Amino acid sequence: MDKLDLAKTYKTYYTAPTKPQIVEFEPISYVTIVGKGDPNDSTFANATEALYTVAYGVKGYCKKAEQDFTVPKLEGQWWVDGDPRTALEVPREEWHWKLLIRMPVFVTAELVEEARNGALLKKKELKVIADVRHETIHEGLCVQMLHVGPYATEPETLAQMEHFISQEQLSYRGLHHEIYLSDPRKIDPAKMKTILRYPVQAIEVVKG
Repeated sequence: MDKLDLAKTYKTYYTAPTKPQIVEFEPISYVTIVGKGDPNDSTFANATEALYTVAYGVKGYCKKAEQDFTVPKLEGQWWVDGDPRTALEVPREEWHWKLLIRMPVFVTAELVEEARNGALLKKKELKVIADVRHETIHEGLCVQMLHVGPYATEPETLAQMEHFISQEQLSYRGLHHEIYLSDPRKIDPAKMKTILRYPVQAIEVVKG
């Protein structure tokens, strides 16, 4: 039985150059969990654990059905109240986030619910598992870029993206999106790789 590797199947989704590029994505299914607060606190850590627990539960069911897949990288959408692009300018305690793990097209909401309920029985102490959901997100047209280095230096990469978006006569249309290609626990922060992505749209030119 072949194991589906989403990172190899959807290379445009999981790779990006070190300069801004325009890409477009179809509606995509994920398991997700929403929260608020500093990503270094226990709430974020528990949410991450809950999300992976359900994702691997889904994988287990799929493997039994001979549709095995590799659980892909963690992703996150970030925003603050009032402006989705100012998360780096406010205290971390005010950050909102949605953590995501992409799922294969054959994974249904019913299967995620079954895996979630099973995970709750196994890990009763991790109550936040109940907040994991199946969700389809359509970002459509996006600008993305690979950020190399620690999270603290992301503003430098975001500035390049903002300049590119302006030059291409595009405007922001959705939430700041990150894909974590590196495990910060296992790699030098200077070598970490993160895909930064923004949904965009063409600026309508008003003719006088």
